Amino acid sequence: MNIKQIVGRASIVAAVLGLSACSGMSTQDRNTAIGAGVGAVAGSALSGGSALGTVGGAAVGGVIGNQVDKPRR
Repeated sequence: MNIKQIVGRASIVAAVLGLSACSGMSTQDRNTAIGAGVGAVAGSALSGGSALGTVGGAAVGGVIGNQVDKPRR
């Protein structure tokens, strides 16, 4: 087994475990996770793959996702 096969299988396992963890999330938690994912991708694309841009995008996306469907007080 080469490194590409190991990484591919590990990615599949991580994706399955990550998706199964979403079943008990509230709508706000799910929106936060989706926002962080989309923000990370956007931050990476806008910064040319910079780690700082990816992390910054994930943080901003998570905050926006958290606020989208926030219950009113």
